[in-house]
Amino acid sequence: MEDSNNGDHILPHQTVGSSIDVIEKRMASSSLEADFIFKRATERLLNVNNWGKLAEVSSFQIITSKGLAIQKNVCEKDYIRIDIPGPGTHNGMGYDWVQVEKIEDFDSNDEKIFAMTVRPCPHPLEPNGETAHFLKNTATSTFIIRKNGLQILAEEHGRNEEANTDVIKLFDKGRNFAVGLAAKMGLSYPQWKNLVKAFLAD
Repeated sequence: MEDSNNGDHILPHQTVGSSIDVIEKRMASSSLEADFIFKRATERLLNVNNWGKLAEVSSFQIITSKGLAIQKNVCEKDYIRIDIPGPGTHNGMGYDWVQVEKIEDFDSNDEKIFAMTVRPCPHPLEPNGETAHFLKNTATSTFIIRKNGLQILAEEHGRNEEANTDVIKLFDKGRNFAVGLAAKMGLSYPQWKNLVKAFLAD
């Protein structure tokens, strides 16, 4: 896996399970172009509803706390409904769910960082229910757009990834184990690689 030398303060500490680091880099020809690529990449990151077209595997939809699909840039506390290939969870009503935990913006000297962290969560209509995702809610995914001089990076960092086999329903238990195992074996890597590459593409 790839790794990043900077921005470790943004990422949750890795304590359990597996991790993943997916990084794409691009060099600009001028500071003006670098600023443009950085701004466009952050806009693409926030446009979660379009991630499915960019990643070409799963589909993603921003959902309100009332369970309604909405067309807008993602914000903190928003839910994201994920439709991955194959059967979905029963407790997620056919989908996997994450919630946006934080969105951060750092600007120091010549480096700019824009980051968003999401975490597995219950279905928004059952906020006190079981985590409706193939990973436990100890897991996080942090998406970062970074500009350092003329270099722009797009990154996805998964931390503390463990299959969510604590659910009650036997079907969900088996499904989450299988999907979680596939993710641990690196099968989620191509999707995130496609996505971060698309963040920086012309």
